[in-house]
Amino acid sequence: MTGQPIDGSSPRATTSPATTSIAARAWRDRRELVGLALVAAVWSAIVVFAEPWGRPWGTGQDAYCYWIPTYDQPYARSDWTDPIAYVYSPAFLQLLAPLKVLPWQAFMAVWTTIQLGAVLVLTGRRWFVAGVILGLMELAGGNIHLLLAAAMVLGFRWPAAWALVLLTKITPGVGLLWFLIRREWRHLGIALGATALIAAVSFVSMPDAWLDWVGVLSRIAGRDGTWAAVPIPFLIRLPVAIVLVVWGARTDRRWVVPVAGMLALPALWYGGLSMLLAVIALQSPAATRPSPAAREDR
Repeated sequence: MTGQPIDGSSPRATTSPATTSIAARAWRDRRELVGLALVAAVWSAIVVFAEPWGRPWGTGQDAYCYWIPTYDQPYARSDWTDPIAYVYSPAFLQLLAPLKVLPWQAFMAVWTTIQLGAVLVLTGRRWFVAGVILGLMELAGGNIHLLLAAAMVLGFRWPAAWALVLLTKITPGVGLLWFLIRREWRHLGIALGATALIAAVSFVSMPDAWLDWVGVLSRIAGRDGTWAAVPIPFLIRLPVAIVLVVWGARTDRRWVVPVAGMLALPALWYGGLSMLLAVIALQSPAATRPSPAAREDR
């Protein structure tokens, strides 16, 4: 007997679960390789087109504002709506000191890598390539919106990360209302304490720059963005952001924090919309679980 079916029909081909699993894994691996190749191409293009700065369709327009300031006169160019303007705290400039010694194009290579790391924090491996595509405008410009969103995500577990928000664009710090509404005093104290400590250490080394920064903030307060920003005034967006954080804190929806932070940007640049990628990170079951410290505070 040859094992033919009794009715004389041909034997049916069967696929074992193991074979199916191997095929699915191979497809997934190929897809990841294609995705990583795409990300590598994006990184290469951003770095290549960053030099020389200022060419049509060049990259790194915002990142150039962090590379060019000097430490003796950091606010020599601080007109907010100019193509080159540094308006963040001296502490952020000091944080970038190891990168600022690099040539411009090398700076962009490292800076873009850091930005891609922020995307990975926001999306995880599964949605990383999609996050890079959606955040392409921000990656090309080199602003810090992705870093701010990552700081907000990480800030639920490590509140000191909020120092990056408060020492740069400041107003997205409205997200700290989350800890206030939920009475998570330890997290709020760490966030504010870390910011104050960093500012104090920075002030000791650059007191004149800090005084200049206060003047810059007072000069640009209330000014709207340029054509590159969503034309909704800050005074309209800020109350919406506050209400959103309060609602999210009371209903345990962490994803509202980066959304509110985005709405509370001094100017809602189009690249700032990339902060919405943080919603992906804060929708996971692990992200929605309160940390042990938060449970103790409550």
